[in-house]
Amino acid sequence: MTPDAARRPEAADAGQAARPSACIGVRDLTMAFGGFVVQRDLTFDVAREEILVIMGGSGCGKSTLLRHMIGLLPPAEGDILYDGVSFWAEGDPATRRRISQRFGVLFQSGALFSSMTLAENVALPLQQYSVLKPAEISEIVRFKLALVGLAGFEEYLPAEISGGMRKRAGLARAIAMDPDLLFLDEPSAGLDPPTARRLDELILELRDSMRATVVVVTHELDSIFTIADDSVFLDAESRTMIAQGAPRDLVHNAESAKVRNFLRRGETRPGADATDAPS
Repeated sequence: MTPDAARRPEAADAGQAARPSACIGVRDLTMAFGGFVVQRDLTFDVAREEILVIMGGSGCGKSTLLRHMIGLLPPAEGDILYDGVSFWAEGDPATRRRISQRFGVLFQSGALFSSMTLAENVALPLQQYSVLKPAEISEIVRFKLALVGLAGFEEYLPAEISGGMRKRAGLARAIAMDPDLLFLDEPSAGLDPPTARRLDELILELRDSMRATVVVVTHELDSIFTIADDSVFLDAESRTMIAQGAPRDLVHNAESAKVRNFLRRGETRPGADATDAPS
């Protein structure tokens, strides 16, 4: 989108189109590097204006799936549909570029250029993909930084601010073009609990204010239970998706004990009390 004012309940049949209410449809997706299959036969929908969390243990392919969804890696098999339009199987480069312009992406590191100020970092997509004048770009940059709580930090370098602030600056750049599809890779990784909670609240606020569909990769339980409307669980052992649903349902009702145990880690962590357990 150009800047203006700055569950599936059951498994989908192979090859079926995304549901009318679905914004994103992953269909029979297999991810592989050479002969090594990371995940196979992934099929799920992401409902419009909902937050879907991709979760699972280390090395299961969560971030790899996100990279397939944003066009950085092609699948070995299968497809991804955006509003019913094929991204990989039938999509030509022009179609992929057009769809990708709807994306806002926050990588795990924040991916800020260290030699550029926060304002310069946030301005990059506007300078590259819009025809706005410099004064208009500056106005949008100030607005986006203020939106993530960084008003007054426009001229700071990334090294001069905290890790949590760098994540928020990266988020400001991700939303610079007013995307309706937001992809976040481990947004709260490495943050202390209060900072992570503030970032989760910000993600919810941005989803609501921008009416965006959001895909988040995370293994952080607090974030999973706070932000997720829906979730998918990738299993490293079987190399496929073994559950989809709201985390507060899966923690009690998932068929796989592996999923239930993953979501119940917070109940037994040192220092946890009964109020910490998911309800």
